Amino acid sequence: MDSTEGISHTGFHAGSFSENDETRAAADAARRRVRIMSATLLPPLPQPEPVAAPAARLALKTDGTSRGLLDGAWWPRSRDLLSELPALTDVLDPLWGRITRIAVNPEHWPVIPRKVPVDGHIVKVGWFTTEIDPHKLLLLSYGTGRWDLLVIPPETGAESAARLMAAASDYDGPPLTASALIAADEARHGVSVTDGPMDPDAAWEYEGGASAVSAAVPEQTRPPGRTSRLIVGM
Repeated sequence: MDSTEGISHTGFHAGSFSENDETRAAADAARRRVRIMSATLLPPLPQPEPVAAPAARLALKTDGTSRGLLDGAWWPRSRDLLSELPALTDVLDPLWGRITRIAVNPEHWPVIPRKVPVDGHIVKVGWFTTEIDPHKLLLLSYGTGRWDLLVIPPETGAESAARLMAAASDYDGPPLTASALIAADEARHGVSVTDGPMDPDAAWEYEGGASAVSAAVPEQTRPPGRTSRLIVGM
């Protein structure tokens, strides 16, 4: 009789499973050690701190009864409305009420988006070529009023920009349009502050932009005029 006949098949197989379990347990333990070592040797990279956007450069009229043709001046850092408008509305919303719509002349703006997301809401953007001065930004606050800002070209030198901001926010200044104010400063000081006209092929003219905004512009819905200057972000 074979010497293995006295060994039950159940006992034989149970012993085999026990050896396999020990092998798998050892492999799992080794893998856990590798994961722990990897986590120790490769700590997570620190998250970069957010960088605050620069403040808008503004000079505004305040507290008066006469406003002339302009409510102040804005000196943007670029011709990119998507990047420039959030900083502008951050200042104007608390002063004038939530800005809901703006309009520009496309002559000096390479791209005019339909909508610009700002802090907590959307500003709709439109354009028209004959009803608005090329160097002016028109702003509307729903249910509150309309304001007009001189737009100083971004490439303007600091001295010229300071003169234009002071002139646009001066209560006693002459009632000049935005372009006339720039032309007067150029003639008086012999320094050109304007940029060249935009290539027509570079303009993005979206369907219905001009008509939608011009229809929404109130004729003479204005808050009280302003006298003293508020200068921000210089």
